[in-house]
Amino acid sequence: MSKLTIVANFVVKKDKIESVKSAFLALVETTRSNDEGCISYDLCQDNEDQAKFTVIEVWASDALLQKHADSAHFKTFMSTTAEMVEVFTINTLTQIA
Repeated sequence: MSKLTIVANFVVKKDKIESVKSAFLALVETTRSNDEGCISYDLCQDNEDQAKFTVIEVWASDALLQKHADSAHFKTFMSTTAEMVEVFTINTLTQIA
């Protein structure tokens, strides 16, 4: 299978921006250094609305992406921030060119 690109969008509660940002930074660091098949894992924050975050990820395969999704650090991030997030959407894209 071709590389997969994930675009995950989060809108967090205004009073939780810094808490979620801190949790994201820890997740990014752990993912980049520990997760096999992670080609890139970039965290972005909207310039107009600081409560909006986007994570753009590129994975070598679906199996390695799933391994990340099943990892303790990802599950901890999701459970820690669950009550702080108002909207969460994810798009899974396959690079075709």
